[in-house]
Amino acid sequence: MFEIDASEFDLPFFKEERFARRTCPNCKSQYWSSNPDQEICGEVPCQPYTFIGNPPTKRRYDVREMRIQFLDYFAERGHTRIKPYPLVARWRDDVYLVGASIYDFQPYVTEGTMPPPANPLVISQPCIRFTDIEQVGPTGGRHTTIFEMGGHHAFNYPSKEVYWKDETVRYHHKLLVDVLGVPSQSITYKEHFWSGGGNAGPDLEGIVAGLEISTLVFMKYRVEQDKLVSIPIRTVDTGYGIERWSWLSQGSVSGFNAIYGRLLDQVQDMAKIRPTENLLTALNHFAGMLYTTNKDWRTSATQSIAQEIGQDHATVQETISTLEASYALTDHTKAVAFLLAEGVVPSNTGEGYLARLIIRRAARIARQLGILDKIHDLVEAQIKFWGSDFPNLRAMRREVRDGLQTEIGKYQETVTRGSEIVVRLAKELSSKGVRRIPIDRLVELYDSQGLSPEIVKEGAERVGVEVEVPENFLTLVAERHTNPNTPKATETNSLTEKLRDLPATRTLYYDDQDKDSFRGKVVARPTENSVVLDQTCFYPQGGGQPGDTGTIRAGGQTVKVVDVQKYAGTIVHYLDQSLTTETDLVEGQIDWARRQSLMRHHTGTHTLLGAARRVLGDHVWQAGAQKDVDTSRLDITHYRGITKKERERIELLANQVIQKDLPVLTAWLAREKAEAKYGFRLYQGGAVPGAKIRVVRIPGWDVEACGGTHCKRTGELGVFKIEKIDRLQDGVERIIFAAGEAALQRIRRNEEILSETSSILGTTTERIPEVSKTLMAERDKLAREVGKLRERKTNSRVKQLIKNAKLIGPVRLVLLKTTPRKEIELVELANKLKESSTDIVAVLFEMSDRAYISVAAGEGAVKAGVDAAAIVSQVSGVIGGKGGGRPFFATGAGPEMDRVDDALVLAERLVAEQLGLQATEKGS
Repeated sequence: MFEIDASEFDLPFFKEERFARRTCPNCKSQYWSSNPDQEICGEVPCQPYTFIGNPPTKRRYDVREMRIQFLDYFAERGHTRIKPYPLVARWRDDVYLVGASIYDFQPYVTEGTMPPPANPLVISQPCIRFTDIEQVGPTGGRHTTIFEMGGHHAFNYPSKEVYWKDETVRYHHKLLVDVLGVPSQSITYKEHFWSGGGNAGPDLEGIVAGLEISTLVFMKYRVEQDKLVSIPIRTVDTGYGIERWSWLSQGSVSGFNAIYGRLLDQVQDMAKIRPTENLLTALNHFAGMLYTTNKDWRTSATQSIAQEIGQDHATVQETISTLEASYALTDHTKAVAFLLAEGVVPSNTGEGYLARLIIRRAARIARQLGILDKIHDLVEAQIKFWGSDFPNLRAMRREVRDGLQTEIGKYQETVTRGSEIVVRLAKELSSKGVRRIPIDRLVELYDSQGLSPEIVKEGAERVGVEVEVPENFLTLVAERHTNPNTPKATETNSLTEKLRDLPATRTLYYDDQDKDSFRGKVVARPTENSVVLDQTCFYPQGGGQPGDTGTIRAGGQTVKVVDVQKYAGTIVHYLDQSLTTETDLVEGQIDWARRQSLMRHHTGTHTLLGAARRVLGDHVWQAGAQKDVDTSRLDITHYRGITKKERERIELLANQVIQKDLPVLTAWLAREKAEAKYGFRLYQGGAVPGAKIRVVRIPGWDVEACGGTHCKRTGELGVFKIEKIDRLQDGVERIIFAAGEAALQRIRRNEEILSETSSILGTTTERIPEVSKTLMAERDKLAREVGKLRERKTNSRVKQLIKNAKLIGPVRLVLLKTTPRKEIELVELANKLKESSTDIVAVLFEMSDRAYISVAAGEGAVKAGVDAAAIVSQVSGVIGGKGGGRPFFATGAGPEMDRVDDALVLAERLVAEQLGLQATEKGS
């Protein structure tokens, strides 16, 4: 935390209104107040909420009314209203989601790359944050994952000062006092220092009646390796919590009551939650005062509440748990609706990962409340509730419904298969002597398999491995995925150092992309086998398009250009050998056939994307692309696998666009003009830097910011063919396609393959599907028969082992030393034996790369005194290993396989000792 100078907020306004700077004796923060009797900062937990049931405003405002009041107030004072930006920050490469209104203007406006859309401006921006996800519910409305941030922003340039600290505080204070009627002496300004998005500055937190409602940031630094560097554009970055202002004005028992009203009632009615008014009031009082990230706070809070309202502690605890769950579910289903309406497809990466996280947490909470089957109704209710304010929710209703249905189905599949995965992991850990699944493995299971810690805990403890779930588990997970792993700028290497002072290379491929030859002048030779020219037709690698190849001729020497790269504005041509001639004038010739194929495939990518969006839905976004000479690929976001009919429809639409021979138009536009005209669909391929961006447009079909080379008309593609579609990862489909001559070659090759196949099968091409079905049916029949044989063999083996079991007192002991078998794993065999009868104790050794142990005891055997964990703990030591588990099931392993017979003898003795008997073989 950077220190704030005592004079930083010594403002004229504070002097006029008789505000004094003081230090809170509790939290030690500096704050400003005009109340001469105020001794503490005024924010929870230093003081309790005093507005619940007693709002300090002249009237009550719901969220919509508060938003309008905020926007009107600043519009009347010279601020231009700006429409909210998308929730997904596709114009940025450093964050996935918008977490504050200033995100809309970083980095291009705040760094001076482009002008702001207005100056000053006012906006109410939907935001989403996952860093406080575990606090949604327990703090009664102080924290939510999705919220609206009202921001009035002023961008102060060296040549133009709009307004700064004093005016900002005046605006804030007069809105509270003159418009809302809040008494001036009840408002506190607490000093703080803010940092985010690479910028920083001192700030004041506006506090009323215990609740922080605003943050007034004065952004004047850039953060560089923990150092503050002054920036020329000083930005007023304010954040008014619209929902908190509404809560303050209503004095509701919780923030969720203020935000959602009847929608919250609907959730609680579904879950049959009917809390009393006095419990709600007490809960939010104590949540504000006692809440910490330490789980122990809850016990103190519930005990205090139970005492205050005169109810049983256990009853209060259960009621509060379900109440907080209803709060979180209401919040999360709103976040789900907004994310899916933005076209976010739940997946294992990027913003899709965060969407999956919130959907599955909502599903778990709904499952806990017994209303998982109602989650679709809740999301639909959110669309209706917020749809008039955010029309995109209604426009994307189908995509929201389909995306949610698919993801909930995957969640339920995960719950079903979770135990099998967990048992395998538990066996692996037990064999290494690990008795508890570590947090990093819990996160890994969540990331890779979608298994929540609750599912892991349920499965692992059945086989004797402990699981302790941290209170902030989802916060830990979200922090891993909040920001993209964009490469950081590295130290200037020797090549870029050599290129630093060179003028930018003239890009002839943009002046005339049909030009295949040119003359240029050598301006640098950065390496032995490379040259920089003053101008070039060679396209450098970028945007998923490979660099051009060809030749350069100088004097009597001709060399091949094997690669072309761009460093800032300088284009470097890499050669197959050094250019030995001393002349500086050269002639360049690009491989035109190769370039033409790349142009067709790049234009084909745009054509395909437009077709996919029309067939699959507006949630489709480009997730990656690579153009090549023979084929190309386009990765798109989509909820499920693309069906045969959808594939055919996409291919048909793409070919229809080719037949229409539409123009492919390119233009360089100022970033702000391009965004205003075409929206954020421009950034299909990700964020594009610079004040100007190159826009490639197929009228009425597709528009993107793109630097690649393209055909002049779609008709130049000739023909378009989808070769195959693969699932790249969950939520992302990979489409492999070809265009032009490459597509014709693929079609011819497919015909040859069909002809070959029909010859092999001894049938005609037309009958290949019918014959193949017959062959596959025969194969499946054989597989089923083999499966039945294996099952019978396993059951027979279990019966034989039980038949040969040793009778030791009240239990039957199965001792086995075996090698790995395909039909059944050791853990499964132990479980089958245990489940066959309650008096069975199975001690099994499997000889593989080491000796693996599984010990299982039936319910009756455990009651008689058998402890599988104790047996494994001792016998694994005999073979030089470790192990453990629970009384009914335990596993272990060791490297000394020659001592397994000794371990079996010990196991038998231990069982007898646990039963209070001598180990004697009595037959069966």
